[in-house]
This record gives sequence, C-alpha cells and structure tokens, in this order.
Amino acid sequence: MKRLLLIRHAKSSWSDAAASDFDRGLNTRGKRDGPFMAEKLAQRLKGKALVVDSIVASPAKRARKTALFMARAIGYDTEAIRYDNAAYCFTAGGIIKVLQRVDDSYDTVLFVGHNHGITELAEWLCGEPLANIPTSGIVAIDCSIERWNELEAPCGTMSFFDYPKKFSRK
Repeated sequence: MKRLLLIRHAKSSWSDAAASDFDRGLNTRGKRDGPFMAEKLAQRLKGKALVVDSIVASPAKRARKTALFMARAIGYDTEAIRYDNAAYCFTAGGIIKVLQRVDDSYDTVLFVGHNHGITELAEWLCGEPLANIPTSGIVAIDCSIERWNELEAPCGTMSFFDYPKKFSRK
C-alpha cells in the first residue's frame, strides 16, 4: 500500500499585478494558514506513526513556500524536497504523470500543487466528491497499489481531509 498526501498550496497574493502566476507568493492568510496546517499535519502523522518518505512539489513560489512549511513541521529535510517542473500543472492527469515517476521505495509521498488538479485527483482516486480542496487543504489517501505507476482510479480510500476552517482558532 502507498499513502498519498495531496496538499493545495497556501493562499497566494495578487498584490503585485506585474508578477507572473508562477512568481506569486503568499498573502497574509497564506502565511498564517500554511504553518498552521503544517502543524496539524505533523500531529496527524505522529498520531498515526507515519513518516513522509518524499515530498514532491510544484516549483511555483506559493507551492515552494507551502512545501517548506510542511517539511519543517514534520522534520523532513528541506534540501530533499523535489521541485518538479511538470508539477506546475492544474490537471489531475498532469499530477498523475508526476506521481507515477516516484521511486517505489517511497511508501508515503506528500505532493504540493495547484487546483483544480488537486481536487480532481483526490476525487478521482477516492471516488468521492469533494467539490473543492481549499488553499492549505490536505487530503490523505491510502492507495491499494504496490508501485506508483499503478496509480489509477479508484484505488484509494480517504484517510482524512483537513483544511483551515475545519479548526477553530483562538
């Protein structure tokens, strides 16, 4: 069995109209929610005694920053994050192609990317409608596969779905 953690990047900023989509950073909410959800993920993983074997992320600025939040919170070496140019995509099919190239020695993979692809992929793998994974949202999927190139629908069961508004903050 393989485990997949799909994470939609934290809320991006639109304040710099000259910035390309690729170069957009995080806004205030993204800088707050990203680390908050990273800590929630760390708690979840600790509670399930799971370790992330690999982090793959889009190289877009907002996804890189989100991947760094996650890596730091779970104690993953930030230098080992794999930023894949092909992960800068917005479709489930594009994300699948990236994930199917993951080394089979990795059982738990965390992927940071973009919508609509993240939501479509989670729905496709689990066969469950989610409508929308919000920014900083995390969907954990247990996949009944032995090799990443076997990733197809429906091979997964949703383990959890967390997002910022699910938690009350004081």
